[in-house]
Amino acid sequence: MTNHSFTRSGEAVSDEQIEEWLMELVSGEEHSYGYLMLNECLRIQHNLVINKKKTYRLCKKLGILHPQRRKKIHYPRKLARNHTITRSNQLWQLDIKYGYVAGYDQFFYMAGIIDVFDRSIVGYHLGSSCDAKQVCQAVRTALRLRLTDVEEMPIIRTDNGPQFVSKAFGELCEDEKITHERIPPKTPNMNAYIESFHATLERDLLTKEVFRTFQEAYDAVETYVNFYNNRRMHQNLGKRSPAAFMQWASAHPDQLAEYIRAV
Repeated sequence: MTNHSFTRSGEAVSDEQIEEWLMELVSGEEHSYGYLMLNECLRIQHNLVINKKKTYRLCKKLGILHPQRRKKIHYPRKLARNHTITRSNQLWQLDIKYGYVAGYDQFFYMAGIIDVFDRSIVGYHLGSSCDAKQVCQAVRTALRLRLTDVEEMPIIRTDNGPQFVSKAFGELCEDEKITHERIPPKTPNMNAYIESFHATLERDLLTKEVFRTFQEAYDAVETYVNFYNNRRMHQNLGKRSPAAFMQWASAHPDQLAEYIRAV
């Protein structure tokens, strides 16, 4: 059994990406659809070549088959809303990106977390899988490395992927007293900063390198994140890297007004 499908143009799409699309569909106006109609949505909206048996299997795995679609939500959903971002560690955005290991004909996954104010990648998970527990561990590690004991917890914004609507992620947010915001379906612009990073990673690295092993892919991504955080200049940070911007911001708090933004 393969862990991916293909678009009509021949592009491989991981099962995890298909699961995310399914969760987005049932979180939006297509919430009343059964697996047959969801299969049709995948074909029309994402140009996917997928049979109804596989869609059924993925829906069953996600627990979104009728009549179980309306799963009990243990932790209330908060819709993303605009915030005025004035400092680091106020709003983080989290999403999942996948790359390809040609030597194994398999995908690897990166769950990346970005700070909206200073654009730093504050944490990430890399692996051949990316489940809710692995995402939660990446968030916990980022919190411990990034925040002092007296700082407030950041708001964390995600889409409606299965990792983020899971019980494990809800318990993480409750334990750490994190506000978790989920963007409405089909509004990736509300998670624009992590989407932009992943697009940059795709352009600068993933489309240019051919990875023979998983470790080769992980090493390349880790090297790129180090470059992105510490040396890559950002036009919107005054042509500074995130690390240089944080140093500058600490030394010039009176000049930060032009970097305050509503997100």
